[in-house]
Amino acid sequence: MWSLVPSIAVLGPVAFVALQLSRFRLSPAKFATERATASHALGLATAVQCAHFAEEWATDFHVRFPALFGLEPMPLVVFVVFNLTWIAIWIASIPLLRSARKPGFFAAWFLAIAGMLNGIAHPLMALASSGYFPGLVSSPFIGLVSIYLWWRLQGATLSERS
Repeated sequence: MWSLVPSIAVLGPVAFVALQLSRFRLSPAKFATERATASHALGLATAVQCAHFAEEWATDFHVRFPALFGLEPMPLVVFVVFNLTWIAIWIASIPLLRSARKPGFFAAWFLAIAGMLNGIAHPLMALASSGYFPGLVSSPFIGLVSIYLWWRLQGATLSERS
């Protein structure tokens, strides 16, 4: 299971930042329209992430990513269950985001940050491997829609100090 270490090393800090944003950025009742718009952005980002996951699955990301670090492949079942679980969480978070629930904001911030990192990381991994890297084609799309999601989440919240 050492093949999970690179993913944990990246996604652990992403989860921490998402948790802090969901804890300290507030969404007042008067921001209902902004939350609705952010929830649409979350739905769009989730759909694009589904396409990104499909590309990664079809092109053996679970094998090639750990190999960059000299590790054995990630078990396919772990890769698939992990991604499908997050997709389910994001879908379930859409109504939570609309109703200003912190778990919905956590999931949305997590996708926004992880998606932006995907948009950067996949081209860099393609450069490092001197060719196509699994997820490269869809990575710019998840990167862009994640920037949009981040922007909408910013508009649906205020910092605690505001």
